[in-house]
Amino acid sequence: MPTSLTPAQLDQQLEQGHVAPVYVVLGEEDLLRDHAVAALKRVVLGSGADEFNCDIFYGDEAEGAQIVTCANEVAVFAPRRVIIVKSAEKLPSRQADTLLPYLKEPNPSTVFVLVAAKLDGRLKWTQTLVKAGVVIDCSPLREPQLTQWFAQEAGRAGIELTDGAVQILKEGCGGSLTMAKRELEKLSAFMPAGRAVTGEDVETIRGTEPGASVFDLAAAIGSKNRGRALTILARNLDAGEAPLRMLGSLVWQYRRLWKVKELVRQGGREGEAARTLRMDPYKVRTFLGQFSDTDLQEAFRSFLAADNDLKGGSSTKPAMILDMLVLKLCGGQNDGERSFPERTGKSVQPGRGKTLSNVRTISVARSKN
Repeated sequence: MPTSLTPAQLDQQLEQGHVAPVYVVLGEEDLLRDHAVAALKRVVLGSGADEFNCDIFYGDEAEGAQIVTCANEVAVFAPRRVIIVKSAEKLPSRQADTLLPYLKEPNPSTVFVLVAAKLDGRLKWTQTLVKAGVVIDCSPLREPQLTQWFAQEAGRAGIELTDGAVQILKEGCGGSLTMAKRELEKLSAFMPAGRAVTGEDVETIRGTEPGASVFDLAAAIGSKNRGRALTILARNLDAGEAPLRMLGSLVWQYRRLWKVKELVRQGGREGEAARTLRMDPYKVRTFLGQFSDTDLQEAFRSFLAADNDLKGGSSTKPAMILDMLVLKLCGGQNDGERSFPERTGKSVQPGRGKTLSNVRTISVARSKN
Protein backbone atom coordinates (compact mmCIF):
# COMPACT_ATOMS: atom_id res chain seq x y z
CA MET A 1 0.00 0.00 0.00
CA PRO A 2 1.30 3.52 -0.83
CA THR A 3 2.57 5.57 2.11
CA SER A 4 0.59 8.67 1.05
CA LEU A 5 -2.94 8.86 -0.38
CA THR A 6 -5.50 11.47 -1.25
CA PRO A 7 -9.00 10.96 0.24
CA ALA A 8 -10.20 9.74 -3.17
CA GLN A 9 -7.35 7.22 -3.36
CA LEU A 10 -8.16 6.09 0.17
CA ASP A 11 -11.71 5.32 -0.95
CA GLN A 12 -10.33 3.17 -3.77
CA GLN A 13 -7.97 1.30 -1.47
CA LEU A 14 -10.75 0.60 1.02
CA GLU A 15 -13.09 -0.61 -1.72
CA GLN A 16 -10.41 -3.10 -2.74
CA GLY A 17 -10.19 -4.35 0.84
CA HIS A 18 -6.79 -2.83 1.64
CA VAL A 19 -6.80 -1.59 5.24
CA ALA A 20 -3.63 -0.51 7.03
CA PRO A 21 -3.08 -0.75 10.80
CA VAL A 22 -2.09 2.94 11.15
CA TYR A 23 -3.38 6.03 9.35
CA VAL A 24 -2.36 9.67 9.67
CA VAL A 25 -5.17 11.94 8.46
CA LEU A 26 -3.17 15.12 7.96
CA GLY A 27 -4.06 18.52 6.50
CA GLU A 28 -5.86 21.80 7.08
CA GLU A 29 -9.00 21.02 5.07
CA ASP A 30 -11.45 19.83 7.72
CA LEU A 31 -14.04 18.51 5.24
CA LEU A 32 -11.47 16.16 3.71
CA ARG A 33 -10.36 15.02 7.16
CA ASP A 34 -13.94 14.27 8.16
CA HIS A 35 -14.48 12.37 4.90
CA ALA A 36 -11.39 10.19 5.45
CA VAL A 37 -12.30 9.37 9.06
CA ALA A 38 -15.89 8.53 8.11
CA ALA A 39 -14.68 6.23 5.31
CA LEU A 40 -12.37 4.35 7.66
CA LYS A 41 -15.08 3.96 10.31
CA ARG A 42 -17.56 2.72 7.70
CA VAL A 43 -15.20 0.04 6.40
CA VAL A 44 -13.95 -1.13 9.79
CA LEU A 45 -17.24 -1.01 11.71
CA GLY A 46 -19.77 -1.55 8.95
CA SER A 47 -22.84 0.54 8.23
CA GLY A 48 -24.24 0.16 11.75
CA ALA A 49 -22.93 2.18 14.69
CA ASP A 50 -20.60 -0.19 16.56
CA GLU A 51 -19.76 1.81 19.66
CA PHE A 52 -18.14 -1.21 21.35
CA ASN A 53 -15.35 -1.24 18.80
CA CYS A 54 -14.79 2.50 18.34
CA ASP A 55 -12.97 4.76 20.77
CA ILE A 56 -12.26 8.45 20.20
CA PHE A 57 -9.60 10.44 22.04
CA TYR A 58 -8.58 14.11 21.88
CA GLY A 59 -4.96 15.17 21.92
CA ASP A 60 -5.40 17.92 24.50
CA GLU A 61 -7.20 15.60 26.94
CA ALA A 62 -6.00 12.01 26.57
CA GLU A 63 -2.96 10.30 28.07
CA GLY A 64 -0.68 8.32 25.81
CA ALA A 65 -0.76 5.21 28.02
CA GLN A 66 -4.57 5.22 27.96
CA ILE A 67 -4.57 5.38 24.14
CA VAL A 68 -2.09 2.49 23.84
CA THR A 69 -4.00 0.32 26.31
CA CYS A 70 -7.21 0.85 24.37
CA ALA A 71 -5.51 0.18 21.02
CA ASN A 72 -4.18 -3.15 22.29
CA GLU A 73 -7.62 -4.39 23.32
CA VAL A 74 -9.38 -7.14 21.35
CA ALA A 75 -12.41 -6.28 19.22
CA VAL A 76 -15.81 -7.28 20.65
CA PHE A 77 -17.69 -9.72 18.38
CA ALA A 78 -15.94 -8.26 15.32
CA PRO A 79 -12.68 -8.83 13.43
CA ARG A 80 -11.41 -5.27 13.93
CA ARG A 81 -11.83 -2.15 15.99
CA VAL A 82 -10.89 1.48 15.34
CA ILE A 83 -9.12 4.00 17.58
CA ILE A 84 -9.30 7.66 16.57
CA VAL A 85 -7.10 10.36 18.08
CA LYS A 86 -8.38 13.79 17.02
CA SER A 87 -6.29 16.97 17.33
CA ALA A 88 -3.22 14.75 17.55
CA GLU A 89 -1.00 17.81 17.17
CA LYS A 90 -2.07 18.83 20.68
CA LEU A 91 -0.63 15.72 22.32
CA PRO A 92 2.12 16.80 24.72
CA SER A 93 5.49 15.38 23.69
CA ARG A 94 5.80 13.22 26.80
CA GLN A 95 2.39 11.66 26.17
CA ALA A 96 3.05 11.25 22.46
CA ASP A 97 6.35 9.48 23.08
CA THR A 98 4.48 6.67 24.88
CA LEU A 99 2.93 5.81 21.51
CA LEU A 100 6.31 4.97 19.94
CA PRO A 101 6.43 1.26 20.91
CA TYR A 102 2.89 0.76 19.63
CA LEU A 103 3.62 2.51 16.31
CA LYS A 104 6.56 0.17 15.75
CA GLU A 105 4.43 -2.92 16.46
CA PRO A 106 0.70 -2.07 16.10
CA ASN A 107 -2.14 -4.40 17.02
CA PRO A 108 -3.18 -6.12 13.73
CA SER A 109 -6.85 -6.15 14.80
CA THR A 110 -6.94 -2.38 15.46
CA VAL A 111 -7.08 0.40 12.88
CA PHE A 112 -5.27 3.28 14.58
CA VAL A 113 -6.19 6.71 13.15
CA LEU A 114 -4.48 9.94 14.17
CA VAL A 115 -6.06 13.16 12.89
CA ALA A 116 -4.24 16.51 12.76
CA ALA A 117 -4.30 19.77 10.83
CA LYS A 118 -0.50 19.89 11.03
CA LEU A 119 2.33 18.16 12.88
CA ASP A 120 5.71 19.35 14.07
CA GLY A 121 8.16 17.50 11.84
CA ARG A 122 11.04 17.97 14.30
CA LEU A 123 9.53 15.66 16.93
CA LYS A 124 10.66 12.05 17.09
CA TRP A 125 7.15 10.67 17.51
CA THR A 126 5.79 12.45 14.43
CA GLN A 127 8.74 11.21 12.36
CA THR A 128 8.03 7.67 13.52
CA LEU A 129 4.31 8.16 12.93
CA VAL A 130 4.55 9.17 9.28
CA LYS A 131 6.93 6.29 8.61
CA ALA A 132 4.73 3.71 10.32
CA GLY A 133 1.37 4.86 8.95
CA VAL A 134 -0.36 5.69 5.69
CA VAL A 135 -0.69 9.46 5.41
CA ILE A 136 -3.99 10.76 4.02
CA ASP A 137 -3.30 14.15 2.43
CA CYS A 138 -6.06 16.56 3.44
CA SER A 139 -4.31 19.75 2.38
CA PRO A 140 -6.38 22.52 0.72
CA LEU A 141 -7.09 21.68 -2.92
CA ARG A 142 -5.18 23.34 -5.71
CA GLU A 143 -6.98 25.37 -8.37
CA PRO A 144 -7.65 22.55 -10.91
CA GLN A 145 -8.64 20.16 -8.13
CA LEU A 146 -10.95 22.77 -6.60
CA THR A 147 -12.73 23.35 -9.91
CA GLN A 148 -13.21 19.59 -10.31
CA TRP A 149 -14.48 19.33 -6.73
CA PHE A 150 -17.12 21.99 -7.36
CA ALA A 151 -18.33 20.16 -10.46
CA GLN A 152 -18.58 16.84 -8.60
CA GLU A 153 -20.28 18.25 -5.51
CA ALA A 154 -22.70 20.33 -7.59
CA GLY A 155 -23.66 17.15 -9.47
CA ARG A 156 -24.29 15.35 -6.19
CA ALA A 157 -26.45 18.28 -5.06
CA GLY A 158 -28.43 18.12 -8.32
CA ILE A 159 -27.40 21.54 -9.66
CA GLU A 160 -25.25 22.87 -12.49
CA LEU A 161 -22.81 25.74 -11.98
CA THR A 162 -21.76 28.29 -14.60
CA ASP A 163 -18.13 29.40 -14.67
CA GLY A 164 -19.14 32.70 -13.09
CA ALA A 165 -20.89 30.92 -10.24
CA VAL A 166 -17.82 28.77 -9.57
CA GLN A 167 -15.54 31.80 -9.47
CA ILE A 168 -17.74 33.69 -7.01
CA LEU A 169 -18.06 30.61 -4.80
CA LYS A 170 -14.27 30.25 -4.76
CA GLU A 171 -13.84 33.90 -3.84
CA GLY A 172 -16.51 33.87 -1.16
CA CYS A 173 -15.40 30.63 0.47
CA GLY A 174 -11.67 31.36 0.39
CA GLY A 175 -10.90 27.76 -0.59
CA SER A 176 -12.76 26.28 2.41
CA LEU A 177 -14.63 23.18 1.26
CA THR A 178 -16.85 23.18 4.33
CA MET A 179 -18.11 26.67 3.54
CA ALA A 180 -18.41 25.81 -0.14
CA LYS A 181 -20.52 22.74 0.60
CA ARG A 182 -22.90 24.79 2.74
CA GLU A 183 -23.33 27.27 -0.12
CA LEU A 184 -24.02 24.43 -2.56
CA GLU A 185 -26.65 22.99 -0.22
CA LYS A 186 -28.37 26.38 -0.04
CA LEU A 187 -28.25 26.73 -3.82
CA SER A 188 -29.72 23.24 -4.24
CA ALA A 189 -32.71 24.21 -2.09
CA PHE A 190 -33.11 27.61 -3.76
CA MET A 191 -32.65 26.94 -7.49
CA PRO A 192 -35.52 25.77 -9.73
CA ALA A 193 -34.95 22.50 -11.57
CA GLY A 194 -33.33 22.71 -14.98
CA ARG A 195 -31.68 26.12 -14.64
CA ALA A 196 -27.92 26.54 -14.23
CA VAL A 197 -26.67 28.57 -11.28
CA THR A 198 -25.21 31.95 -12.26
CA GLY A 199 -22.91 34.30 -10.39
CA GLU A 200 -25.92 36.52 -9.63
CA ASP A 201 -27.70 33.56 -8.03
CA VAL A 202 -24.72 32.91 -5.76
CA GLU A 203 -24.54 36.55 -4.68
CA THR A 204 -28.29 36.55 -3.98
CA ILE A 205 -28.02 33.46 -1.78
CA ARG A 206 -24.96 34.76 0.04
CA GLY A 207 -26.49 38.21 0.52
CA THR A 208 -23.52 39.93 -1.09
CA GLU A 209 -24.13 43.43 -2.39
CA PRO A 210 -23.12 44.08 -6.01
CA GLY A 211 -19.64 45.57 -6.14
CA ALA A 212 -18.71 44.24 -2.69
CA SER A 213 -16.99 40.97 -3.59
CA VAL A 214 -13.47 40.04 -2.53
CA PHE A 215 -12.34 40.81 -6.09
CA ASP A 216 -13.78 44.31 -5.77
CA LEU A 217 -11.91 44.65 -2.48
CA ALA A 218 -8.64 43.57 -4.12
CA ALA A 219 -9.27 46.00 -6.99
CA ALA A 220 -9.80 48.88 -4.56
CA ILE A 221 -6.61 47.94 -2.72
CA GLY A 222 -4.70 47.75 -6.00
CA SER A 223 -5.84 51.25 -6.98
CA LYS A 224 -4.85 52.51 -3.49
CA ASN A 225 -8.42 53.69 -2.86
CA ARG A 226 -8.58 53.35 0.90
CA GLY A 227 -12.08 54.74 1.22
CA ARG A 228 -13.52 52.29 -1.32
CA ALA A 229 -11.63 49.35 0.20
CA LEU A 230 -12.78 50.15 3.74
CA THR A 231 -16.38 50.58 2.55
CA ILE A 232 -16.39 47.15 0.88
CA LEU A 233 -14.88 45.59 3.99
CA ALA A 234 -17.47 47.28 6.20
CA ARG A 235 -20.35 46.07 4.00
CA ASN A 236 -19.22 42.47 4.29
CA LEU A 237 -18.65 42.60 8.05
CA ASP A 238 -21.97 44.35 8.64
CA ALA A 239 -23.66 41.64 6.58
CA GLY A 240 -22.36 39.07 9.08
CA GLU A 241 -19.26 37.86 7.25
CA ALA A 242 -16.85 36.30 9.78
CA PRO A 243 -13.52 38.17 10.02
CA LEU A 244 -11.45 34.99 9.58
CA ARG A 245 -13.53 33.97 6.59
CA MET A 246 -13.06 37.45 5.09
CA LEU A 247 -9.31 37.18 5.62
CA GLY A 248 -9.25 33.70 4.06
CA SER A 249 -11.08 34.96 0.98
CA LEU A 250 -8.65 37.84 0.59
CA VAL A 251 -5.66 35.50 0.93
CA TRP A 252 -7.19 33.22 -1.71
CA GLN A 253 -7.66 36.19 -4.06
CA TYR A 254 -4.04 37.30 -3.63
CA ARG A 255 -2.79 33.78 -4.32
CA ARG A 256 -4.76 33.82 -7.53
CA LEU A 257 -3.33 37.22 -8.47
CA TRP A 258 0.18 35.92 -7.95
CA LYS A 259 -0.48 32.85 -10.12
CA VAL A 260 -1.99 34.98 -12.90
CA LYS A 261 1.00 37.34 -12.78
CA GLU A 262 3.34 34.38 -13.24
CA LEU A 263 1.16 33.10 -16.09
CA VAL A 264 1.36 36.42 -17.96
CA ARG A 265 5.06 36.83 -17.19
CA GLN A 266 5.80 33.42 -18.73
CA GLY A 267 4.01 34.34 -21.93
CA GLY A 268 0.55 33.05 -21.10
CA ARG A 269 -2.43 34.40 -22.96
CA GLU A 270 -4.10 37.44 -21.49
CA GLY A 271 -7.46 35.97 -22.46
CA GLU A 272 -6.89 33.09 -20.05
CA ALA A 273 -5.83 35.51 -17.34
CA ALA A 274 -8.91 37.62 -18.03
CA ARG A 275 -11.21 34.62 -17.62
CA THR A 276 -9.57 33.76 -14.32
CA LEU A 277 -9.92 37.32 -13.05
CA ARG A 278 -13.34 37.86 -14.64
CA MET A 279 -12.36 41.09 -16.37
CA ASP A 280 -11.83 42.50 -19.86
CA PRO A 281 -8.59 41.24 -21.48
CA TYR A 282 -7.35 44.75 -22.29
CA LYS A 283 -7.49 45.65 -18.57
CA VAL A 284 -5.46 42.67 -17.34
CA ARG A 285 -1.94 44.09 -17.59
CA THR A 286 -2.95 47.41 -16.06
CA PHE A 287 -4.71 45.66 -13.19
CA LEU A 288 -1.83 43.25 -12.49
CA GLY A 289 0.64 46.13 -12.71
CA GLN A 290 -0.91 47.56 -9.55
CA PHE A 291 0.49 44.61 -7.57
CA SER A 292 4.28 44.43 -7.63
CA ASP A 293 6.07 41.29 -6.46
CA THR A 294 7.26 43.21 -3.43
CA ASP A 295 3.69 44.27 -2.65
CA LEU A 296 2.49 40.67 -2.87
CA GLN A 297 5.27 39.35 -0.66
CA GLU A 298 4.59 42.03 1.95
CA ALA A 299 0.86 41.31 1.70
CA PHE A 300 1.34 37.66 2.71
CA ARG A 301 3.43 38.72 5.69
CA SER A 302 0.58 41.02 6.68
CA PHE A 303 -1.94 38.22 6.21
CA LEU A 304 0.02 35.97 8.56
CA ALA A 305 0.17 38.69 11.20
CA ALA A 306 -3.56 39.40 10.87
CA ASP A 307 -4.36 35.69 11.11
CA ASN A 308 -2.32 35.46 14.31
CA ASP A 309 -4.10 38.50 15.77
CA LEU A 310 -7.58 37.23 14.85
CA LYS A 311 -6.84 33.87 16.48
CA GLY A 312 -6.09 35.37 19.84
CA GLY A 313 -2.75 37.08 19.43
CA SER A 314 -4.18 40.57 19.95
CA SER A 315 -6.80 42.24 22.12
CA THR A 316 -7.78 44.52 19.22
CA LYS A 317 -11.31 44.05 17.87
CA PRO A 318 -11.43 41.84 14.74
CA ALA A 319 -13.02 44.58 12.60
CA MET A 320 -10.20 46.97 13.52
CA ILE A 321 -7.58 44.32 12.73
CA LEU A 322 -9.00 43.97 9.23
CA ASP A 323 -9.29 47.75 8.84
CA MET A 324 -5.60 48.14 9.67
CA LEU A 325 -4.73 45.30 7.32
CA VAL A 326 -6.58 46.94 4.43
CA LEU A 327 -4.93 50.29 5.11
CA LYS A 328 -1.51 48.65 5.13
CA LEU A 329 -2.25 46.84 1.86
CA CYS A 330 -3.42 50.06 0.27
CA GLY A 331 -0.13 51.72 1.14
CA GLY A 332 -0.15 55.21 -0.42
CA GLN A 333 -3.06 57.60 -0.19
CA ASN A 334 -5.10 59.14 -2.98
CA ASP A 335 -7.65 61.89 -3.35
CA GLY A 336 -11.19 61.27 -2.32
CA GLU A 337 -10.29 59.01 0.59
CA ARG A 338 -12.11 59.17 3.84
CA SER A 339 -11.74 57.91 7.36
CA PHE A 340 -12.90 54.55 8.67
CA PRO A 341 -16.49 53.85 7.54
CA GLU A 342 -19.09 53.78 10.26
CA ARG A 343 -20.52 50.36 10.88
CA THR A 344 -24.17 50.18 11.80
CA GLY A 345 -24.74 46.44 11.39
CA LYS A 346 -24.53 43.78 14.01
CA SER A 347 -21.35 43.50 15.95
CA VAL A 348 -18.79 40.89 15.06
CA GLN A 349 -17.57 38.66 17.84
CA PRO A 350 -13.83 38.16 18.16
CA GLY A 351 -12.61 34.88 16.66
CA ARG A 352 -11.31 32.28 19.02
CA GLY A 353 -8.29 30.13 18.64
CA LYS A 354 -4.64 29.85 19.50
CA THR A 355 -1.77 31.75 18.02
CA LEU A 356 0.01 30.26 15.06
CA SER A 357 3.18 28.30 15.58
CA ASN A 358 6.33 29.13 13.64
CA VAL A 359 7.71 25.60 13.88
CA ARG A 360 8.36 23.56 10.78
CA THR A 361 5.38 21.38 9.96
CA ILE A 362 5.09 18.14 8.08
CA SER A 363 3.92 18.63 4.53
CA VAL A 364 2.46 15.86 2.43
CA ALA A 365 3.75 15.21 -1.08
CA ARG A 366 0.79 15.53 -3.43
CA SER A 367 -0.11 12.74 -5.76
CA LYS A 368 -0.07 13.61 -9.47
CA ASN A 369 -3.31 11.74 -9.96
